[in-house]
Amino acid sequence: MAAAVSRQRLTQPLGEISEIAGGRLVASGLAERARLGDRVEILGPAPVGAEVIRVVAGEVLLLPEGSAEGIGTGCPVRLMPPPAFAPDDSWIGRVIDPDGRPLDGRPLLPGAAPRPLSAAPPPPAERRALGARMATGYALFDTLLPLVRGQRVGLFAGSGVGKSTLLAGLAQGVAADVVVIGLVGERGRELRHFVEGVLGPEGMARSVVVAATSDRAPQVRRRCALAATAVAEHFRAEGLQVLLLLDSVTRFAEAHRELAVSSGETAGLRGYPPSTGGAIAALCERAGPGVEEEGDITAIYSVLVAGSDMEEPVADMLRGVLDGHVVLDRAIAERGRFPAVDVLRSVSRSLPDAASPQENQLIGEARGRLGAYDRAELMIQAGLYARGTDPEIDAAIATHEPLERFFARQGADTGQHFAALRQALAAAAQGK
Repeated sequence: MAAAVSRQRLTQPLGEISEIAGGRLVASGLAERARLGDRVEILGPAPVGAEVIRVVAGEVLLLPEGSAEGIGTGCPVRLMPPPAFAPDDSWIGRVIDPDGRPLDGRPLLPGAAPRPLSAAPPPPAERRALGARMATGYALFDTLLPLVRGQRVGLFAGSGVGKSTLLAGLAQGVAADVVVIGLVGERGRELRHFVEGVLGPEGMARSVVVAATSDRAPQVRRRCALAATAVAEHFRAEGLQVLLLLDSVTRFAEAHRELAVSSGETAGLRGYPPSTGGAIAALCERAGPGVEEEGDITAIYSVLVAGSDMEEPVADMLRGVLDGHVVLDRAIAERGRFPAVDVLRSVSRSLPDAASPQENQLIGEARGRLGAYDRAELMIQAGLYARGTDPEIDAAIATHEPLERFFARQGADTGQHFAALRQALAAAAQGK
């Protein structure tokens, strides 16, 4: 209560709309008090919120959060107090918007201490190293692509290859205390489907969902990713192990692009301004291991890649700041294997430390078989390869189907998964 009272202003500076240009509004009379990122309220026929995206001599540039229809020059503009975003333990099981308001129709109480949406990451010299391996329930992620505490992984996928289903499965299966899910720019009808149909009661029982649908203004969609990270930081500060699932960084970057270009920043490659890379890095650096007695934020960031183009700007920017990447392939999905992970194009930088020498040997052997089959696949499919020509390719052919079945395996612990991997690799010695 004291924190809420301290944020109140006895007076609220007023200005007025002086110019309207497309979707941008210019207000005069606030330049001496307004700061970049401040929120204002435009008192038109219906009050409309807006964000300050540029401050110049005597004027501020505003981007409205709703429809600007009916707003004209001379409409009063009121500078609002700094918004308070205060996560609380009671938010578990809830669906909220980036401003901390409930989206599930039930009352929501804020926490005692507000958190900045754009917080600095923990001091790099004080952060702990990556932690122990986390069980996921998926054979592939428990063996060849391990996930460890504090790791940050990119999930690169096109549409319709099982990305949402995989994220929901990880939300249910990863051994974490709390799961925070950020849905940036999601379609409105998909939000309820994801929460009730895909995630389900079991997943929601330990989750907080922060959502901004695709019809919201770009500043709201960008705040969604920042707010989800702030919620994860709240639980990390309590010493908990947090799994952060952000879907997607691509939509976060697109929202940032809209804001940056509207404020006058020059567009670059595919329209993304130079500040996009810094915004993505600043977002991702906030996740990871904590300091001293804090917990860890293990983060999975999804990236929408058209045609599996890993050189797409956002994919390229993100890949350089993460601790691994997982690529979902449409061809694998079309032949019915889930998760449709292209193992050869996927990397977990937690290896080799996350596995024992014996486990690393199995992982290396499995990757070798996959690589040999990939190099010879055209000859094999065309019937041009004769068995006995190359022992390495013979072994790869013998283990191809067992490995495919292994990658689809779910529901066992890590030890059982490694035993199943050893058995799959033994198919070559058995002549299968």
